[in-house]
Amino acid sequence: MKSFNLILVILILIATSCKNEITNNTIPDIIEIENGLLPPVLVKGDSAKSFNLMERMELYNVPGISIAIVENGKIKWARGYGIANTKDSSEVNANTLFQAGSISKPVAALAALKLVESGSVDIDEDVNIYLKEWNIPENDFTQEEKVTLKRLLTHTAGMTVHGFPGYQQTDTFPSINDVLNGNGNTPKIFVDTIPGSIWRYSGGGYTVMEKMVEDVSGLPLDEYMSKNILEAIGMKNSTYEQPLSSKYHSNASAAYDSDGKIIEGLWHNYPEQAAAGLWTTPTDLAKYCIEIQQIVAGKKNGVLSKETIAKMLTKHKNDWGLGPSIQWEQDSLIFRHGGKNAGFTNNLISFANRGNAVIVMTNADNGGKLIGEILRAVSNYYNWGINNPKVVDVIEVEEEKLNNLVGKYLLDFQVPDIGDYIIDIEIKNDKIFVSDPNNGDSNILSAIEELKFIDLENGDEVVFQLEEDKVGILWNNRFQFNKIE
Repeated sequence: MKSFNLILVILILIATSCKNEITNNTIPDIIEIENGLLPPVLVKGDSAKSFNLMERMELYNVPGISIAIVENGKIKWARGYGIANTKDSSEVNANTLFQAGSISKPVAALAALKLVESGSVDIDEDVNIYLKEWNIPENDFTQEEKVTLKRLLTHTAGMTVHGFPGYQQTDTFPSINDVLNGNGNTPKIFVDTIPGSIWRYSGGGYTVMEKMVEDVSGLPLDEYMSKNILEAIGMKNSTYEQPLSSKYHSNASAAYDSDGKIIEGLWHNYPEQAAAGLWTTPTDLAKYCIEIQQIVAGKKNGVLSKETIAKMLTKHKNDWGLGPSIQWEQDSLIFRHGGKNAGFTNNLISFANRGNAVIVMTNADNGGKLIGEILRAVSNYYNWGINNPKVVDVIEVEEEKLNNLVGKYLLDFQVPDIGDYIIDIEIKNDKIFVSDPNNGDSNILSAIEELKFIDLENGDEVVFQLEEDKVGILWNNRFQFNKIE
C-alpha cells in the first residue's frame, strides 16, 4: 500500500509539472535541472553535491518560481513551480506574471533607442533639450559635460538615487514629476558628479529617461511600450502599467518577504516604470532575448535595426551597454540583467550570438541564492560555461590569529533607514561566524588564505585588512567595514 501511495504522489507531481510546461516535451532536461542545483563553492577534493529545486525553495522561503530556457533561438521549455498567492492557493505556471524589478530597464531602453532611430532624439545631445515641464537642474557638475541619453542608459550620467522601494496599496501614488522632485519616498534626482566621469548604477537616471520618452512621444511610457515594443516582440503577457490594472490581478503573483510572508497588499506599486515597473513572465522575457539574438543574426524589420542593437551591446564603463550589462566578447558575448523589487527577485542571462538564454523569476526577497543554484544547474546541464561553482582549497588558521579578528565592524557609509550598519564577528568551531543584526543574516566563513575567507554556502568572499592602528574588512571586493570594538 505504501508503494502504491508513493507512485500515486509521483504521478500527481508529474501531472502538475506537465500542466505548467508550455513548450515541447523536454522532461529529461527539466528533471536533471530540477535535481541538479549546485552551490556557489565546492571544496577541492570533496564530491560534488547537488540539490532538489522544491527542497531549496522551502529552505530559502521562496513560495514560487518560474523558469524559461532558450536554446538555438527557440524557447525550449518554460515551467512554473510552487505558489503564486497563498491567500487564494493559486499556483505558479508559465503564464504567471512577476514584477521584473530592474530587468524593466533594458527592455524600456528599447523605447529610447526607438526614438533615436526615428531621428526624434540624438543619443549624445543634452537631454534637457527634449524634456518639457521638468528639467535636470543645472549645477557646477553640468557646466562642461551634459546628461545625455547614452549616459543615462549606461549609468554614467552622474545621476543620484540607486533604486526605489515602491509604494504600498494604501500609499498615495506619486506622479513621475513627484518622483523626480523628491516628493515621493525617495530623494530628489539630480546630478552630483561630472557626467561621463564614473559608472554608478542609477534608477534615478532611468526615471529621467522615462520622462524624456514620454515628453518626446507624447504618450505615457506604458502605452508607448505596449504599442511600439512589447507587441512588436510578441510580449503579450507583459505590461508597464503602474498600478497594475485589475484585469491582470488574477494572473499576477503576490510578493513575499525574506521570511516567506506575503507582503501587505500583495505587492508594491512603482511609478518609476522604466526603472522597476514591468510585469512580465520568463517566457515573454525569452521573446525579448530571441528578438535581440535574431536582429544580431540579421533579421530584417526587427524592433530595432542591427546597427542600433550592435551599439546597444557595445561595452562602456563597467562593461555596461545601452540598457543591459555586457559580459565576455565576440561569439561568447552575453547581455544580462538582474531584477529586485520588494518581494520579487529575478535574473536574465542571454547569449547574443549563440541563441541561448535563461530567465528565472521568483516571488521572494530570498530568491537570489536559489536563482544562483538554478543558473549553475542550467549552465552545467547545457554546458554554457556561465555561473560555474568556484573550487577552493580550505585551510586551517591558528586560533590565536582568528581571535584577533573578533569584534564589531562598521560599514564605511550610512545606509538609508538604518544609519550605522554594524556586523558582529566571533569564532565558532574554528570558523569565523558573522551575524548581521540589521537583516538577521549570518555567514560562516572558511579560510582559503590566512586573511581571506569564503562562505561555502553563498560564495561571499571576505578579506581582512590588518594594519598597525586598525583592522578592516573588504566584503566581496565592494563593501568596506572597519573594526570599532
